[in-house]
Amino acid sequence: MNLKEKLQSSFLAFEDHQGADSPLHDLRQEAMKSFEDQGFPSKKEEAWKYTSLKPILKEAYSIFPSRENAIEFKDVKKYFLHDIDTYKIVFIDGVYSSFLSETTHDTIDVCLMSSALNKPKYRSIIEAYYNKAANKSSLTSLNTAFAKEGAYIKITKNKEADKPIEVIYFSTGNEAATLLQPRNLIVVEENAHVQIIERHQSLTDNPVLTNSVTEIFAEKRAYIDYYKIQNDRITSSLIDNTYISQERESICSIHTFSFGGKIVRNNLKFVQRGEYCDSILNGITIIKGKQHVDHNTLVHHIAENCESHQDYKGIFDDSSTGVFNGKVYVEKEAQKLDAFQKNNNILMSNKATINAKPQLEIFADDVKCSHGCTIGQLDEEALFYLRSRGIGEKEARALLMYAFANTVLESVKIPELKERINKLIATKIGVNLGFNV
Repeated sequence: MNLKEKLQSSFLAFEDHQGADSPLHDLRQEAMKSFEDQGFPSKKEEAWKYTSLKPILKEAYSIFPSRENAIEFKDVKKYFLHDIDTYKIVFIDGVYSSFLSETTHDTIDVCLMSSALNKPKYRSIIEAYYNKAANKSSLTSLNTAFAKEGAYIKITKNKEADKPIEVIYFSTGNEAATLLQPRNLIVVEENAHVQIIERHQSLTDNPVLTNSVTEIFAEKRAYIDYYKIQNDRITSSLIDNTYISQERESICSIHTFSFGGKIVRNNLKFVQRGEYCDSILNGITIIKGKQHVDHNTLVHHIAENCESHQDYKGIFDDSSTGVFNGKVYVEKEAQKLDAFQKNNNILMSNKATINAKPQLEIFADDVKCSHGCTIGQLDEEALFYLRSRGIGEKEARALLMYAFANTVLESVKIPELKERINKLIATKIGVNLGFNV
């Protein structure tokens, strides 16, 4: 039995357990039919031309955890932003951990998706937002079919989350191989502000595949600052599907830091529905070995007088592979906008590969749109200059790589997180930089 057949049979048992009276019954049925028709994406599809899922689909994944595994905070403290106070929504093998979490319903909601799905008081929000931004691609449909648990965050009109929110998914290796499918819903109402940090972390060398879907809604003048930390083990893979819907004058920035994992695919889709929106997409990728990271981005401009800015940097060593497939799509009505897209890459090895495909599709005639892509190696003249000043070759290379990635790091607005990522970069580069930022 292959994975698709296993998922089909598991879905029947899952739906029986959920019951036909579940408010999502019809939606799940439709989503599963969509997945069955499409199957897993392959390299025959243009959007997946440079990324093959075959190496990770051959595992005999467990669809549902057989038991819950306890974790002590001291064993996972390093994965939290523990030097500042934060709200925390923590899951262990897909199951909510009340012991490690700190949630709230005091003016804002930071809690579980299962609560929102099953409690009448959240029904209006679910009906208004759930599955309204996500598309019907095969992996998103698969997640929708099995959606049960994840993070539910709602920031009330004119409120600001008093501290950052951490959403962390741990996998412990309870099973020989595990498939996790978290579903997150984030609603930031008019003139509300929030900062969110998301992480998927395996604590085992057993294979883990996470197929995650996050829907984010930014209402008028909402401000969202979102950070994705991807620094997992080589036996873990992540398919991250994030959909953002923006209304008038909203600002949404998403930073993606990809430092680890076997195969990582980031599907990031923005839709600007109102005037004067600003979308910011930044990313740093530093990988080696046979790791593979694929950034697939889309900014869909519907309204006029908006902005979008994409800045992705990549450093690839050994036989690693990077992909940047970014698109800016401008509707005819989206006049007077400014859209900028940049992708810069450094190959540290002759065996490393980067496939870059920046795209602009413009149907408006009064816009300012640009894109650019560079692929190269470290500047030998700059390297010679640093070495002539008494800096060792290893340290000189590290400084140049750090300077290359630093433009993205500068836009991180949580100082403690910025310091943490600075140290992660130093670790990945393999040198102690001797300073913080």
